[in-house]
Amino acid sequence: MSHVLVLTQPGDMHADAVIERLIQRRARYTVFDPGEFPANAALSVSYGRWGLTGRRLLRSGEHLDLDAVDSIWCRRPNLPAPSHEIGDPIAQECVRDEGGMFSAYMWDSLDCLAVPGKMRAIRYASRKPEQLSLAGVLGLEIPPTLITTDPSEFLDFWDRHGGQIITKPFNNPSLGEGGRSFVRFSEVPTTLDLAAADAIRFCPVITQAYVPKLVELRVTVVGDRAFAVEIDSQRSNHARSDWRKYDSTPGLYAIHSLPDEIAERCIRLVSEFDLNYGALDFVLTPDGRYVFLEINPGGQWLWLEAATGLPIADAVADLLLSARDRSPESLTNGTLR
Repeated sequence: MSHVLVLTQPGDMHADAVIERLIQRRARYTVFDPGEFPANAALSVSYGRWGLTGRRLLRSGEHLDLDAVDSIWCRRPNLPAPSHEIGDPIAQECVRDEGGMFSAYMWDSLDCLAVPGKMRAIRYASRKPEQLSLAGVLGLEIPPTLITTDPSEFLDFWDRHGGQIITKPFNNPSLGEGGRSFVRFSEVPTTLDLAAADAIRFCPVITQAYVPKLVELRVTVVGDRAFAVEIDSQRSNHARSDWRKYDSTPGLYAIHSLPDEIAERCIRLVSEFDLNYGALDFVLTPDGRYVFLEINPGGQWLWLEAATGLPIADAVADLLLSARDRSPESLTNGTLR
């Protein structure tokens, strides 16, 4: 019987949905939030004269032999956090850095199935320039794109496309500190925005030619399966440039029959990044072209399952349990032994 380690934070409904399936399959699992480390949990790795001898997690006085884990799901873990007993900011930063390096090594070092993949693979696949490059190599159409900190390059791009462009962040669309928050969606810049184009020299920006939309697509790849949902974002002027501005209006989502060739390229894109899960965004144009936008290695899917009935949670559970059962004696469900 396989044993699954789920790395996530409290209140994760996606993890809860999959754990429900694991319980139905009588699988063994443990849920751990890496944010508990090192303040409220301990990690250890041991070496003998000839190499590695063991890896362990200690929490609440109970041990987990990490080498007995068959699959690990890096779902939505918090980062390691220093104990509240450490008051010095420099010491806190040191704990975050050292703890982050050690825990990242620990999860990546496990000889087991990793979903969506090893953390190093997740980090690499999250780079938008790499996504566009690989998608093009695999034969997926991408929008004409410029990533730059040069205002003149940006203005030239604007001119070449007659002002029909969008901009989006290079990395982090959501920032927050001190009770303030900022979310950056894909936006269509106006002529008024051009007056501030010189500010591009302070921070890189992604700009792409605007792609006409019939509908937008979210393709969730789980192993060798691709679940496609179309999103009718063009029903609202508010969401025309970015469907994430919309709400869960009935009829907004529908199952989409993805051409086999596109589905195969989506699965291969995920695999080439050394992942086995990924959420891919596309535009389906009025003339029937599928244009790739980006991939999120840890993208959400639960709301799509609720809206369409697609069995994505079952597929994730099946993937996690596809690893061979290496340990007849392991954990009881949800607890450390």
